[in-house]
Amino acid sequence: MFEIFETVFLVENEELRHLMWSSVLFYKTPSVEVMACVLLSTKAIYFLLDDTFNHADEHQSDFWNQENSDCENNSFHLSCCLVLKLNDLQSVNVGLFDQYFRITGQSADHIVTCLTRDSYNTHAFMQQLMAVLSLLARTPSPEPIDKDFYSEFGSKNTGKMENYELIHSSRVKFIYPNEEEIGDLAFLVAEKMDDLTHLQSLHILLYVLAFQVNPVEGSAQNTSPLQPKTLILTSSDLFLFDEDYICYPLPEFAKEPPQRDKYRLADGRRIRDLDRVLMGYQTYPQALTFVFDDVQNQNLMQNLALNHFGDADSAPKGNAKQEGNRSGEIQWCIFIPSAESRERLISLLARQWEILCGRELPLELTG
Repeated sequence: MFEIFETVFLVENEELRHLMWSSVLFYKTPSVEVMACVLLSTKAIYFLLDDTFNHADEHQSDFWNQENSDCENNSFHLSCCLVLKLNDLQSVNVGLFDQYFRITGQSADHIVTCLTRDSYNTHAFMQQLMAVLSLLARTPSPEPIDKDFYSEFGSKNTGKMENYELIHSSRVKFIYPNEEEIGDLAFLVAEKMDDLTHLQSLHILLYVLAFQVNPVEGSAQNTSPLQPKTLILTSSDLFLFDEDYICYPLPEFAKEPPQRDKYRLADGRRIRDLDRVLMGYQTYPQALTFVFDDVQNQNLMQNLALNHFGDADSAPKGNAKQEGNRSGEIQWCIFIPSAESRERLISLLARQWEILCGRELPLELTG
């Protein structure tokens, strides 16, 4: 693989500046998360996908045409390579707490979200990208000879931060989360807690992208045991959300809002109902298993499930995982790829549990 790119770089006078592995999402296939090798050169960003992507979503395979990719190279186990030229790059949206970033090109075919799930990897890529873009800095457009009030008021200097938006000297926008976005998330959490009266005192202690580990037994072959989730820790509760990482904020060319909300509550539990935390290599390496007491009338999902009094099958997936567990217990098996985020979650959760329960949180090591 790298021999091919070495040849390309020599011919095109390119230089490889950064390489990382990351899960990626594409705007045209928002429900398919796939692992990719991301290469940043002095001219383009390359997304190399493994051969499992060919079968991931066959009804949308028309997205991967010859214009967007170089597919089915028989010499290597690669199915597709998406190339985004830096000259076509328009904006970069950085997610909350640097857990992911979205790259936007000139069309819907060139919108990609990299789910690094790690602030360090996100920061490292941003630094390298800005450095490369500085080499391609575009000359500023000529100023109008007759300046009026409106042109003066609307002009923006490049290379300066303005309202959480950095306009790079290359004219690429780097957009960071603002206080309003964090406030909207806090409001949503308070709404699910049914406690809007204490919104001002609500503190989001941790936001991290993780996976919920589902039982492999009896599941379909094409069903992954890892389901992407957003985990949010507040001073009193733990939440699991299904989040749309690719469609928000809306691209400029979008003609209608996305079909899904940005955040959809999957499950929520009170910290004081947490009985213990299991740490080990079962059922997934370095996964954390949170064991909650299934306290009646304290299930936060009651505020969300419209068919709460209907069949058990209609309840959200995160609400019932009691197979093989003790009666009256709910288990979350959560895998957090970032070791730093995992340790921080345990530390913050243990501190809040001790404040609420008056003793140390039981942490049990498993084989």
